[in-house]
Amino acid sequence: MAEVVLNQDNFKAEVLDHKGVVLVDFWAVWCGPCKMLSPAVSAIAEKHPEIKVGKVNVDENMELAEAFRISSIPTLIVFKDGQMLRQSIGLISEREIESLIA
Repeated sequence: MAEVVLNQDNFKAEVLDHKGVVLVDFWAVWCGPCKMLSPAVSAIAEKHPEIKVGKVNVDENMELAEAFRISSIPTLIVFKDGQMLRQSIGLISEREIESLIA
């Protein structure tokens, strides 16, 4: 499944109202570790079509970054049925993302 670009307008419908698991990547264009994490996040989206994977550009969506208290990026947050389950801050491997969504 392709990654969904998330913003203030669609976050509620795509994440908070979604029944199931959603992995949200909070990132920025200028962030080196975010660029390094991106291929692993894309691989998870391809390997796990049952999981929705979304990306939030924090520079373009400051309200969302503030709402989820994102102070460092990259930050991954796993939601299930609209509830925040787990969070990871910083660069992690694809295997570690697998553990996060399990």
